[in-house]
Amino acid sequence: MHPPAALLSDTRRAHKPRDIGARLVRVLLIGLALLLLVGLILLPLIAVFAEALRHGLPTFLASFEDPDAWHAIRLTLTVAAIAVPLNTVFGLAAAWLIAKHRFRGRSLLQSLIDLPFSVSPVVAGLVFVLIFGAQGWGLGPWLADFGIQVLFSLPGLVLATVFVTFPFVARELIPLMEEQGKDAEEAALSLGASGWQTFWKVTLPNVRWALLYGVLLCNARAMGEFGAVSVVSGHIRGETNTLPLQVEILYNEYAFSASFALAAVLALLALLTLAVKTFLEWRHGDELAANRRH
Repeated sequence: MHPPAALLSDTRRAHKPRDIGARLVRVLLIGLALLLLVGLILLPLIAVFAEALRHGLPTFLASFEDPDAWHAIRLTLTVAAIAVPLNTVFGLAAAWLIAKHRFRGRSLLQSLIDLPFSVSPVVAGLVFVLIFGAQGWGLGPWLADFGIQVLFSLPGLVLATVFVTFPFVARELIPLMEEQGKDAEEAALSLGASGWQTFWKVTLPNVRWALLYGVLLCNARAMGEFGAVSVVSGHIRGETNTLPLQVEILYNEYAFSASFALAAVLALLALLTLAVKTFLEWRHGDELAANRRH
């Protein structure tokens, strides 16, 4: 039996003020979010490129004639090229162990993976100085006897970067692997597949897009890391300065055009990462969203 038209009309009128209020709140929240997005992210990004090109394109390009600038760019890419694969392997192994198995200390391992999120990068850098420094726990002098220098060299930069980017890959994979369970792996093993075949043909394809997403996040943080790298680098020009450190040095020396030119390179790398991330979310949004439902 259908309700009378007058009753429906009264009901719509009763809900109308509430609907208007809900729409108003939604518009205000969207406006506030857009305002914060423009003020805190978009305007600073535009300012970096505007300052970099303030004195013209020739001045901008001249900033890259400095050998120290090119060394900083190469060193940044080198550190990321070493740290990201290490964290990719670690993230895959840790996620597989935590998601597919139950063992004593599992919760502790999960907490340790999250540790870099809660520890200041500067504190992490100081810990590496304590471990590998000449006045620390003695590991640095012992390695130096074998010709290995950790602090103020590439190994120290890589260690600091690996630490701060530790959780990115693992944290993307663990919820997804837990949701998928291990039925597919057990079926493959029961059909005679080896452990490596099971991993390569069953486990890895099921998490490939989430893995790539985590690698992108890890790479973006590795290239932009400042605090921990600053502590262990020693700020040696042309040797241990990554791009963020070189930007700071040039800015402190009032070389604003060169400083903003290098900052623009970092911003371009970040935008490139964002573009790839957006493409992944567009093409594989359902799979990437699966690990965020928990």
